Amino acid sequence: MMQNRPIVVIPAYNEEKTIKQVIERTLPYADIVVVNDGSRDRTRQIVESFKEVMIINHQKNTHIPQSVLDGMKLAYDRGYDYVITMDSGLSHKPEEIPNFLKAPDCDLVLGYRKKKGDTPLYRKLLSMTAAILFNIAIWRFNLRHFPPHYRDVTSGFRRYSRKAVGLLLGRRFKAKSFDFITESLMFVYRNDLTIMEIPITYDFSNSSLNGRVVRDSFRMFLDILLHGRK
Repeated sequence: MMQNRPIVVIPAYNEEKTIKQVIERTLPYADIVVVNDGSRDRTRQIVESFKEVMIINHQKNTHIPQSVLDGMKLAYDRGYDYVITMDSGLSHKPEEIPNFLKAPDCDLVLGYRKKKGDTPLYRKLLSMTAAILFNIAIWRFNLRHFPPHYRDVTSGFRRYSRKAVGLLLGRRFKAKSFDFITESLMFVYRNDLTIMEIPITYDFSNSSLNGRVVRDSFRMFLDILLHGRK
């Protein structure tokens, strides 16, 4: 491992169609750990064909929270300074990783989706609504600060500092799926760690949004709003 070299954590579940391209486009910028979350297709074989890529294999699908946390633990144990989380389905552009690396030193860099290619209107409205609600929710127990105005609280393209990773590894998460993204932001914000945003490009592809994800996200909103967890 090169000094100060970041690592990209990529959760993957049945991503045989895209994972090879994601890895090839990411390797020039960072080390990689793919968390193969119980895939039943050729995802594992494809990842293991890259000798320079680390892989964590889950026997069963554990969903986003455990995948990201397992990747973070590997990164933390091996001394990485930054962990970047990224989608495995090419919704995020690996070529934008240098923008995260050039961002000023802080504990969490959020990639807000400024350009949303082929994204349906309902998805844009859901993201906007989520941002409004979660800004209110995470501020509720931090009233000594000005209200936050994060533009995109549901984007998973992020850079975490080693301090932020250590914090998250020490917390008990309630998240069950993509609500991990907002819960992790809540922990970082309520512990007074530093946060900033940079623009990213988002290419809408296959959608993982379903009724369960929406319900999980709404329950997480209520939990964050009602409880002062740190």
